[in-house]
Amino acid sequence: MKYVVLIPIYNDRESLKKLVENINSEIKDLNHEISIVVINDASSQQIVDTYPNIKNISSIEIVNMKENRGHARCIASGLKYIFEKKEFDFVIPMDGDGEDRPEEIKNFIELSEQSSEKSLIGERVKRSEGIIFKTCYQFHKFLTLAFTGQSIKFGNFTCLSKSTVKKLLDEKATWNSFSGSLKKVEKELVSMSSIRGKRYFGPSQMSFFNLLKHSLSIISVFRKTVLIRSALFIIFYILLIKSYASVITSLPLVLLLIMIYSISSLALRENIEEFNNSLTNIHDIDKIK
Repeated sequence: MKYVVLIPIYNDRESLKKLVENINSEIKDLNHEISIVVINDASSQQIVDTYPNIKNISSIEIVNMKENRGHARCIASGLKYIFEKKEFDFVIPMDGDGEDRPEEIKNFIELSEQSSEKSLIGERVKRSEGIIFKTCYQFHKFLTLAFTGQSIKFGNFTCLSKSTVKKLLDEKATWNSFSGSLKKVEKELVSMSSIRGKRYFGPSQMSFFNLLKHSLSIISVFRKTVLIRSALFIIFYILLIKSYASVITSLPLVLLLIMIYSISSLALRENIEEFNNSLTNIHDIDKIK
């Protein structure tokens, strides 16, 4: 079978080189055609590098974008490029910094051979960040479950069948949130355990603000459910506190309204026309192999 590893990258040349070399090492015993497509999100540094020993990788392309569009849109553009330009059976999106461990690619491929063309997700069972980030991440999962009814324990690191990629390309939410959109379009996803690795170089780029934006972007995919649950919560909460109304007891309502406003604003990023025209943002393509 043919697998394409999709790597979005922005200003992380050293990590990309190490990741490609590690992928080449990890797939040496696999009897499949495995290629790599890197989506360079208009990096300000040179991304193209030399790869002297990549004999196990069928091909490497670096697709250089004209304008920086952000991580989620980078993945969306990559999926569209692969679907239209490459022959493949599965696409494996993964971050380019080492936090998605290349040794788990083999696990994805072995499981995909038994999955009857179902898409696979890597559910995080262990993370490498500090206690504060882990606590925030747990709150993000709780918030998503409470307001959408969806348990989303995975990120970009997945293994997508061709039929799933087609569904994602037809879903406008993919332009705003990859994991939220995948959960929306696919009801049957096969999961495997995945350990979050450590960045090869430098600190994590996922700040608290970015994590909050990421969480709200996922929630915005299911905004109809959110609005219904929020309305029910507001009614119940007002009845509960009507005899004890104060600035303090009103604070949860204020926070909820802020959240609703935020996800409504983020939902405006969903744009199927921009998504369909995303390949016009390609500046050029470097074929490494």
